[in-house]
Amino acid sequence: MKKSLISLAVLSVVFPLSSHAAQISGQLTDNSGRPIAGVAVHVHGKEKTVTTNNAGQYQIELDADSQLHFSKDGFLDKRISVKNEAQTINFVLEKSSIEAITVYASALHKSNLDMTSPVTVLSGEELKDKSSNTLGETLNKLPGVSQTYFGPVSSSPVIRGLDGPRVRVMQNGLESSDASRVGPDHANTNETLSAEQIEVLRGPATLLYGSGAIGGVVNVVDGRIPTTNYESLEGAVEYKHDTVNEGNTTAFVLNGGDNGFNFHLDGLKRKTEDTEVPKFEAHHEEHEEHEGEDHADEHDEEVLNSVENSFIDTTAFNLGTSYVNEHLVVGVSYGKLESDYGIPGHSHAHHDHDHEHEEENYVQEDEHEEHGDVFARLTQDRYQARFTYSLHDSMIERFDVKLGYTDYRHAEIEEGMEGTVFTNESKELRATAEHNLLGWHGVVGYHYYDSDYGADGAEAFTPHSDTTQHALFVLEEKTFGDFRVELGGRFENTEIDAPEIHLGHDEHDHEAHDEEEHHGEEYAYVGEFDSVSLSAGTIWNFQEGHSVALSLGHSERAPSAAELLSNGLHIATSTYDLGLGYEIEDGEIHFEPENVESETSNNIDLTLRKFNGDFGYTINAFYNQIDNFYFQQDTGLVIDAHHDEMLSMDEYLSHGHDEDEATRVFQYQYADVDLYGIEFDVHYQVNDQLLVKLIGDHIRNDVKDSSEYLPRFPQNKLGFEAEYDWHALQVNFAATHYFEQDKLGAHETHTDSYTLFDVSAKYNLDVLNTDSFVFAKVQNITDELAFSHTSFIKDIAPLPGRNVQLGLRVYF
Repeated sequence: MKKSLISLAVLSVVFPLSSHAAQISGQLTDNSGRPIAGVAVHVHGKEKTVTTNNAGQYQIELDADSQLHFSKDGFLDKRISVKNEAQTINFVLEKSSIEAITVYASALHKSNLDMTSPVTVLSGEELKDKSSNTLGETLNKLPGVSQTYFGPVSSSPVIRGLDGPRVRVMQNGLESSDASRVGPDHANTNETLSAEQIEVLRGPATLLYGSGAIGGVVNVVDGRIPTTNYESLEGAVEYKHDTVNEGNTTAFVLNGGDNGFNFHLDGLKRKTEDTEVPKFEAHHEEHEEHEGEDHADEHDEEVLNSVENSFIDTTAFNLGTSYVNEHLVVGVSYGKLESDYGIPGHSHAHHDHDHEHEEENYVQEDEHEEHGDVFARLTQDRYQARFTYSLHDSMIERFDVKLGYTDYRHAEIEEGMEGTVFTNESKELRATAEHNLLGWHGVVGYHYYDSDYGADGAEAFTPHSDTTQHALFVLEEKTFGDFRVELGGRFENTEIDAPEIHLGHDEHDHEAHDEEEHHGEEYAYVGEFDSVSLSAGTIWNFQEGHSVALSLGHSERAPSAAELLSNGLHIATSTYDLGLGYEIEDGEIHFEPENVESETSNNIDLTLRKFNGDFGYTINAFYNQIDNFYFQQDTGLVIDAHHDEMLSMDEYLSHGHDEDEATRVFQYQYADVDLYGIEFDVHYQVNDQLLVKLIGDHIRNDVKDSSEYLPRFPQNKLGFEAEYDWHALQVNFAATHYFEQDKLGAHETHTDSYTLFDVSAKYNLDVLNTDSFVFAKVQNITDELAFSHTSFIKDIAPLPGRNVQLGLRVYF
């Protein structure tokens, strides 16, 4: 009996048996005493929100002691703790120069102004206005962010000079699970036009998402699983046309619900031709001078005015449903993406292998065959599920479970037939428990991720591998007066299983219809890595609307399968890729992965923010020391068409070969690297109509014991933006200067500076009781010839030329 009473007492603390309801009401005003309408009043930990009326008044019902969150664009967020008793709470909301937006990836429901680590959020109309064909292009002008840019068809974010497997790209908190982290020619599968907001996290806050986030996190948030109730049908539709590629894009979103049951549907269709650029002479870096001799000839250069083979044809849709009440969210979604896109620089002229294939690999000829080049056919099926349960006043506040399954396929189509095929089948589980214990508010969780990656074909430069991760993580926060302290940690186990690794080249018996006969040694590899990540941070609100934040982080990262095991011709980048697990001796490759070490990063971030009044800013300074940094380095060796041995360029030429037939060998190598820099974003509301902004970054890298720098490191930038609102018309002017990049890696070429000017106008039609906008935009007004230093194909794929965009956006 005594044990039963004790058990009941414990349960009543963690899961209270009953509570009574209390009405909380009040009025919100600004500094001039005017009521503020449309303020969202949200109960922390529950799916319960009301908004203030035209008199600034609100009324909300509580069933337990709670925290209320008051938020509205243009004003500082306010959070207050309230007792479960009837009361009136009136107060003034301070004007904000920077919009406060809840960051879904923060784990603790923090806004961008409350984070101890740097974060940038694009949302609402700003996101819609800046949305582009690829994720990298959409985020490219943010401080500290650039893009890989494999032409206009594929571009992923680069954060503070880091990309690939160091930047985790997520969709609603789960891995995107495409192949964009493996090669720059693989397009990211996140569509920005259907997103509600995109979050870019840097520094120690990223440790919750694993070693793949050592450089940063990009979280694309959409509403495919509704987490709030819809009482009626609402949505939006958009159409736009671009002259630079004769592109047409149509997108829509539809949400609705009744009695707690909700649905979401969105879709997109994008179709473009090749992208026009200012006239330029295309050439390849390997045709530059070598050992004092110029081996290039007139045939190596060609005057072009477009990026050849850069068309896009994409169709996507997402369908989701959920049930929501103030304690529960349960929902599922399904997404389908199909995209055909050209691969610049990847034409039949680059192929030395025969294209005879089995009948089953034949692809029905379609309109894309007229391009005469290799193109990619990408398909992805994505399933997601979510379960969230919020408790009453208790130590355990919320349970949250997210599940994801993705089936990804990327086939390269050559002459109407499938060439190399890349696949990625992934499964993911993320379970967290949010709690409030002894004054510490935090979250503990478990993360499981499995990626079954495969590549089959002549260009399968990475072997089939299965990567499995298990992780436990914790993040805790506590407030001490004007200070808030955060502590975090994550332990992660990574296993890479590659059952078939072949050394030596493959010869194809074409009479046997491509039945492969492997020559050389064959290995089975299983590698296991344990990684520990720790963080500590504090934010000091030293004055109303002012804060300074300091965060420290230690992160460890296991190599990705591509970094460790790559061994093959990568046609898209015109290189032969070799992983960390190999050594080259006397022109021969040996597999010796035993001594591969984890990458280790020690990071410090200092952030200064001012966000009240008409003038505001965010300034981030950081220093990141990385030991055993993995990067692709030009070895100076080349491999001939038959892949039989690796030679120096002089040896290769002495065998009677032409330099334009040579394929350079790029191998992942180690180095100790320091990354450091500053990022800033300054806003000034000159008057009710005019807002001006200044953004920029200055980021450097030092490779220890070397006179060279990291290859393809982004250029620094400085940008200015002015936005003018006059009644229903909004006009925006932007100028962004990208500085030259003369801090070069091995065998790299200098990249000149350039400045891009953009102007846009948007007019609110306000017809048929809808917010309807017509918009026009002119990008790269001066038709500047510009090259991105981060691009593998920089010299054949300049940035787009002058573009005129016209469109219509309707909300209903």
